[in-house]
Amino acid sequence: MNNNILTKIEDHIGVATLNRPKVLNALSSELMDELIEALESFDRDREVRVIVITGSEKAFAAGADIGDMAEASFLDMYEKNNLARWLKIKNVRKPIIAAVSGFCLGGGCELAMICDMIVASESAKFGQPEINLGIIPGAGGTQRLTRAIGKYRAMEVILAGKFLSAHEAFEAGLVTRVVSKERFYAEAMILAREIAKRPPIAVQIGKDAVSKALELSLNDGLEYERRVFYSLFATQDQKEGMKAFAEKRPAKFEGR
Repeated sequence: MNNNILTKIEDHIGVATLNRPKVLNALSSELMDELIEALESFDRDREVRVIVITGSEKAFAAGADIGDMAEASFLDMYEKNNLARWLKIKNVRKPIIAAVSGFCLGGGCELAMICDMIVASESAKFGQPEINLGIIPGAGGTQRLTRAIGKYRAMEVILAGKFLSAHEAFEAGLVTRVVSKERFYAEAMILAREIAKRPPIAVQIGKDAVSKALELSLNDGLEYERRVFYSLFATQDQKEGMKAFAEKRPAKFEGR
């Protein structure tokens, strides 16, 4: 391991920090492999209920590592199929919060968007400037950005290389909340702790149900919601939550 990712567990929160400050946390193949290993480890760990991905105050991630791709051919890219690894992040069951400050561009923006919530500092800048390199986003940028902010704004970001400020991103629906530069990580952890207090199984199923809303028709989504709603009545947390409500006391959720 090259310590491209720093990890810790705190208050049921698994934190993964991107750690390539000299290159603004550019997403090299090695960093992505380490990140996926960290996320999958958190996903398996019953102690962890929520995950936070963050970078530095200057940059969440300024994009992919261009050195990895500059001389690649179509066949190189096709055979390596490195972008398929992003599906492993999508398949993480626990909610992921991106704590973003500074540059969040290209692959960095795509990484933030594959998370479930984004807490952004006022200094954050979001963009997909791949067009300036003769390519387009390839790790979900054209799809997730369009779903988040709509076709017409996404066209400007992707075709003209426009950056969005933190407040523009919030107004467009890309960001969960905007806070001061000094508070972005602390606020992400506050949000993570609030979620970590909730019943873990219901949280994971709720994440999945919301994600399905972007993939299914309304009727199919409603049918899926009903099925997973009923399934939660097989959990001990449901019994504890409703009993605690009736007894007017805090619930003690154990993820069972």
